[in-house]
Amino acid sequence: MTNTTPSGQQHADTLIHARWIIPVDGSRTILEDHSLAITDGKITALLPTADAKAHWSADIIQNLAEHTLIPGFINTHGHAAMSLFRGLSDDLPVIEWLNNHIWPAEGQFVNEDFVHDGTRLAMAEMIRGGTTTFSDNYFFPEAAGHAALEGGMRCQLVFPVLDFPTGWAKDAANYISKGLDTIDLFRNQDSILVGFGPHAPYSVSDAPLKEIITLSEQLDVNVQMHIHESAQEIKESIEKTGMRPLRRLAELGFLSPRLQCTHMTQLNEAEIQLIAQNGCSVIHCPESNLKLASGFSPVARLQQAGVNVAIGTDGCASNNDLDMLGETRTASLIAKAVGQDATALSAWGALEAATINGARAMGIDTQTGSLEIGKQADIAAIAMNELENLPVYNPVSQLIYTASRNQFTHVWVNGKALMEDRHLTTLDEAWLKQRANYWQKRISASRQG
Repeated sequence: MTNTTPSGQQHADTLIHARWIIPVDGSRTILEDHSLAITDGKITALLPTADAKAHWSADIIQNLAEHTLIPGFINTHGHAAMSLFRGLSDDLPVIEWLNNHIWPAEGQFVNEDFVHDGTRLAMAEMIRGGTTTFSDNYFFPEAAGHAALEGGMRCQLVFPVLDFPTGWAKDAANYISKGLDTIDLFRNQDSILVGFGPHAPYSVSDAPLKEIITLSEQLDVNVQMHIHESAQEIKESIEKTGMRPLRRLAELGFLSPRLQCTHMTQLNEAEIQLIAQNGCSVIHCPESNLKLASGFSPVARLQQAGVNVAIGTDGCASNNDLDMLGETRTASLIAKAVGQDATALSAWGALEAATINGARAMGIDTQTGSLEIGKQADIAAIAMNELENLPVYNPVSQLIYTASRNQFTHVWVNGKALMEDRHLTTLDEAWLKQRANYWQKRISASRQG
């Protein structure tokens, strides 16, 4: 709630004056020369700057006269600690990349320290690019969760489930047991969601999938899975089960509004209708799909069918960055080419996919994903006065089609500043560089040996 001073002014913890505010509240409204007030971590007012200056006071006042305020990006799919594998094995087919390079490296190096260091490195990159919430599907999720709490970001942890052993667990039952412990560990942390992250239809058998269905319903938690990522996945599923993966999942009862389907590059019309009817969300990772030659998700057709489509970067080993602004631009351009429709995934639609749609997929759209009174103050400020942005006729178009992530100057989560004037406030940049170099030397030495 707001406080009133003896002079009759309203008082906030933080007051931000901006050239433009883009609420992403469904109205597709752009507020020019407006201000935003934050009290107790929540947005308490959106009003013209002239009124704010006349009637409001605050402990902290930010004057961002050439900036646009947007809801912080929501990166709905990634493997944060894999930032330490950035560039390790590029330009390879996805199955070869996984089987011969990534999984062996993970088996040798991934432990709690690796995940803690890699997640913090990833968070630094994401914050510097305007991201306030991320979804992480990786081993040792408790280490990632602690890193998120230290860095101040909001996150969804979806712990992996596989049929085969890794450094974190020995079989599907063990993954699920450890994951349930992780759910309990962070149960009282408002900024952290924990859910199931079964890797893919080809790496998890029916029995654990059925158990995940039951547990996710009982605990009311999300499920995220790589599905229909490549043509080879479809071919092998038909050979093994006589069904395409999505049909198998449907027959198991796996499809529901809790399910976040990642990639989805190989879809026919019946499958699009199937996921629409079951209320599933699709997590679109266009740059990873491009780099691994996985295919193109039919975003325009999905949206026409009423499917919620959100944006993710995937991990740094397959992208190789966590740049949500760049990812969103790529998503918009690819949607137009794939759909042969210049109106497909407009600048507005792309911004919504990168913010409120991600919140919907995670079930936190009443808390974040848009700039509305009563929601958590998860905000990114981007300077829009670079030569490359000018002239600005439409701030949304200029944001998506001309801006770069390096133009983000300030980021807040729950009203707390995580970046001020490009300076990270919760993460030590020098320490992060030192740890990244430490892991690079270890991993490079093992590959040379």
